[in-house]
Amino acid sequence: MGRTIPSFRIALAMEKEDWKPFRNALDKSDRKRFDEMFDIPRWYISACSNSVQYVRLHPILMSILLYNYKELTECISEVEQIEAGVKNNYSSQKNKGLTMKEEKDLPPSP
Repeated sequence: MGRTIPSFRIALAMEKEDWKPFRNALDKSDRKRFDEMFDIPRWYISACSNSVQYVRLHPILMSILLYNYKELTECISEVEQIEAGVKNNYSSQKNKGLTMKEEKDLPPSP
């Protein structure tokens, strides 16, 4: 007879329990971050359940990677918007006819 596959919520709890010795060896601040990291897959439970992986850590890691990738791309987008604003501000100041001293005090353009 076939084995019943536990729900992914249970599998996630089992995996987190397996990593408990590692967690306990971390500093307190890192333990908090570790717990936060292991909470991320809960947001992707449906995708993790549907992935049907033999190694339960694989969908956990993929959901953590996806979350962090999304965060990183959002940060990059925000930095690009800030850079564009600074560049536009600099060029508008340059067009106002700044003196040589005022232009020297401005940061160099990228």
